[in-house]
Amino acid sequence: MEIVNTQAQGYAEKYTSPEDSLLHEIAHYTYAQHAHSHMLSGHLQGKFLEMVSCMIKPQRILEIGTFTGYSALCLAKGLQSGGILHTLELREDDAARAQSYFDRSFFKEQIILHIGNALETIGQLDEQWDLVFIDADKENYINYFNLVFPFVKANGFILADNVLFHGEVLKAEIKGKNAKAIQAFNDFILKRTDVEKLMVPVRDGLYLLQKLH
Repeated sequence: MEIVNTQAQGYAEKYTSPEDSLLHEIAHYTYAQHAHSHMLSGHLQGKFLEMVSCMIKPQRILEIGTFTGYSALCLAKGLQSGGILHTLELREDDAARAQSYFDRSFFKEQIILHIGNALETIGQLDEQWDLVFIDADKENYINYFNLVFPFVKANGFILADNVLFHGEVLKAEIKGKNAKAIQAFNDFILKRTDVEKLMVPVRDGLYLLQKLH
């Protein structure tokens, strides 16, 4: 299902600041070479992530799901001086590719990449988060939220990607384990009274959440 009209998407990108050269390189490689290129945040969403981060000016960012590194570099642009972004990736090949881009970036000293199961790694990080981006396996979105939420600062933010899941959640009958997991996550968030919430229909859907307590 086409969530965002492709003509509107192209128009929005035309009137959005362009990617920098490294982000353009990552996008070109991923779209041309990666079997799961649809997972890339891309130009429009990437700029949205960047601008949210720049508004928050975080000291500590957690990204769950690195992929090829595009979104981490977008989020890193809002880091305060001395700020750190921790990013978690399960797949070693994707992690190696992302690290090669981080090493060439302005933020090479501020991005720490962890390889392994995020459910295990999150508990090992002794941090308080200003901003968290959840963009890994959909079946564990609720688990990721529950793990990180106690360590998100009051008034801190969580972003969750793919909350429209290719339009599957809009259907009368939701099929497939990932679509069902995303619907369960969305319902889980809707019922919470400890977060301010905004679902944004950009790309595959972003949930912007602010911790109230």
